[in-house]
Amino acid sequence: MHSVRKKFVFFLILFCSIWLFAGTNEAFIKSAQDQIGKTLTYNPEYVSIKYPMGDIPISKGVCTDVVIRAFRGVDIDLQERIYKDKKRFPSRYKGLYYTDKLDPNIDHRRVKNIQAYLASRKYRVDDAFKPGDIVVWELQGRTKILDHIGICSDKRNSNGEPLIIHNIGSGAQEEDVLREFKIVDHFRVFE
Repeated sequence: MHSVRKKFVFFLILFCSIWLFAGTNEAFIKSAQDQIGKTLTYNPEYVSIKYPMGDIPISKGVCTDVVIRAFRGVDIDLQERIYKDKKRFPSRYKGLYYTDKLDPNIDHRRVKNIQAYLASRKYRVDDAFKPGDIVVWELQGRTKILDHIGICSDKRNSNGEPLIIHNIGSGAQEEDVLREFKIVDHFRVFE
């Protein structure tokens, strides 16, 4: 009897965990999609913001702001998490940008810092793209390689691959651009 009860509790916890994370993934995607029509411009200016839970006005932002705001929609503050992680493990972020100085206004708004943080949490995957996945690309700029990040939508193209929710210059958009750029990383935080 005791063994049956243990198995029941185990499966109940497993089911609830799967259900909870599935709901979180849907909320994560919806939080990204909710930015469309609200974030209207691409604006990479440096801005002093409060800490934690600081944000620039929703009407503007960059690709990282789409990801940051999507996480905030599921009560995860990348600003605070990346700041604390960079403070505790500075070597993880060393050399990624022109300065290694700790800065809660901008550290979480940089693609390579988000990439380093997600990789350190073992969220990297190497399989088919699923809704809610985070993708990092390299873009060929006029004079240098540029980093870009976006979130896989629950909407798909004719090949069955997810559209991407991102901001590459015209505000938050949901577009068929997964294979348009060189993919350099792929993360799955929620199942």
